[in-house]
Amino acid sequence: MPERNEKAKGPFPGRVERVRKSLPGWSAAGALFFGRPSIRYLTGFTGSEGTLFVGAEGAALLVDGRYTTQAAEETSGIDVITCRDRQEGLVGFIGDRDLADLVFESAALACDAYFGLRDALGGRVRLNPLGRELGGLRKIKEAQEIEKIRRAAEIASGALLAVLETLGPGEREIDVARRLEREMESRGSEGPSFETIVVSGPKTALPHGRPGPVPMAACGFVVIDFGAIVEGYASDETCTVALGTPTPEQAKVYAVVKEAHDRAIERVREGTPCRSVDEAAREWIERAGFGAFFTHGTGHGVGLEVHESPRISTRDDGVLEEGMVVTVEPGVYIPGKFGVRIEDLVVVKKGGCEILSSVPKGLKILS
Repeated sequence: MPERNEKAKGPFPGRVERVRKSLPGWSAAGALFFGRPSIRYLTGFTGSEGTLFVGAEGAALLVDGRYTTQAAEETSGIDVITCRDRQEGLVGFIGDRDLADLVFESAALACDAYFGLRDALGGRVRLNPLGRELGGLRKIKEAQEIEKIRRAAEIASGALLAVLETLGPGEREIDVARRLEREMESRGSEGPSFETIVVSGPKTALPHGRPGPVPMAACGFVVIDFGAIVEGYASDETCTVALGTPTPEQAKVYAVVKEAHDRAIERVREGTPCRSVDEAAREWIERAGFGAFFTHGTGHGVGLEVHESPRISTRDDGVLEEGMVVTVEPGVYIPGKFGVRIEDLVVVKKGGCEILSSVPKGLKILS
């Protein structure tokens, strides 16, 4: 049987209570969370493995012996339970309680783990997946969350501005990416919020191209997509710069994407449909004749994960709310030639938005 520890005193009881109040609507006696971002958000626990149960009358965090002390120190209002094996401990925990229906964080549980848990419970408990229902749990940020994201954005932007001072032809993409990551770390980042993208030449036409041992040419665009992490919270920003004088076609595409970016940001405010922000960018790019080369949504939420709810796309039926942190990142990618993406990170306000990233988005030409 799991070993029970004393209750800890924790920082996020309001967040757990929101889940608890949702249980009747989910027709569930409790909810199981397996993803690190969700568990960190709800409890403050920063360990790499654990399972969180939230029920109508209590909450418990199941961890193995490596994390017992850490979980007790980091959480509040949560029973910390030590178990040697996650599945075995969870089956024992559920078996001690009258729980006929549970919902679980389906995106964070692998199929084999789900089937193993279901079979181990022997049909006594119904496990129902929760997907989109959890998407809104973290989408509105509290003031302390916004401050951490703001600091991450400041670190990232400052680091890129420092790197751009010496960026030039002949330097390898991978070396620039590593230099940028070191610069962010020296300024206080816990690590890159995703694999840093630095691509040049025709590779800029790949929205998620990977930096390689490729020397950058004397002329052409360089796309840099990067972010920092502060206390678990991510930033996300993309800059496109030119090495040497851009061609007329390159300058035109950059101007189109920049205008699309600006028009989309103008629409970011509380009450605006997410699809409306996307439409502002997409319609301008289409009017300029490059609609076929804008192949992704205009943005996404950012928080403990670099991609969160909401989505700024034609497929999202949601509405922007004050406190959401989202990206605005239109792009044009012409295969075999070049690409341009311009991205800022913004906080939704009642009458507009606050831009957190701080690298100027006018076309920067590096000689």
